[in-house]
Amino acid sequence: MRKRLAKLCLSSALLLGCLGSAVSAQPLKVGATATGLPFTFLDTKTNTIQGVMVDLVNAVGKEAGFTVAVEPLQFSTLIPALTASKIDIISAAMFITPQRKEIVAFSAPVYSYGEGLIVPKTDTKDYTAFADLKGETVGAQVGTAFVEPLKKSGLFSEVKIYDTIPDIIRDVNSGRLKAGFADAPILAYYVKQGLFPGVRLVETLKPTVVASVGLSVRKADTALLAKIDAALAKLKADGTLQAILTKWGLPPSADRS
Repeated sequence: MRKRLAKLCLSSALLLGCLGSAVSAQPLKVGATATGLPFTFLDTKTNTIQGVMVDLVNAVGKEAGFTVAVEPLQFSTLIPALTASKIDIISAAMFITPQRKEIVAFSAPVYSYGEGLIVPKTDTKDYTAFADLKGETVGAQVGTAFVEPLKKSGLFSEVKIYDTIPDIIRDVNSGRLKAGFADAPILAYYVKQGLFPGVRLVETLKPTVVASVGLSVRKADTALLAKIDAALAKLKADGTLQAILTKWGLPPSADRS
């Protein structure tokens, strides 16, 4: 009888152990946007989200010992989805800002840049600052770090808010908007692809908002954040991070930290 009980207990323990392994092997859900070329975007050929931050989070997961499942979300819904536990990690072109750090926990910085400016190609003026567009109607993406500085400047007749960067570019391209502000590398990538021939990237602009992007998790997920940071340190040291940035044609980081 005792032997049977011992075997039963052993079998139960093994079963629980297997179930525990199965649960721990579940991929972590990663939120990313579908319109942030080259950081994150929808590849219509594979119907999957691809880009710098996707390559990076996959490399981090491989190094840290977890798998990921990338889910497309609008930029403005990323943090709410994370805090509501609908996703486990944000891997997108999201600046690390004091306001966001009050809500979520960020990894070490990955890449730094500032805002870019697009205007109609027929507009050849060398804009260098916000003041050069005083009195004009400009656009920016909802939820980005550029919206507040643009509004607080008090320089513009209107700051229109858009859901996506392509929406901003379309309105500049069609002449419905005087200028658009957004992530400089993303604007540069779209312009380089020639998808919007009626716009140009203003090379003379001196960015007002320069910050770094990183991965983010819930504040309570300290163990996960530690794994991510350790993996990032390894990927920076062995050249993997730089290889990913080079693959997607990003210019040198504008890191001011």
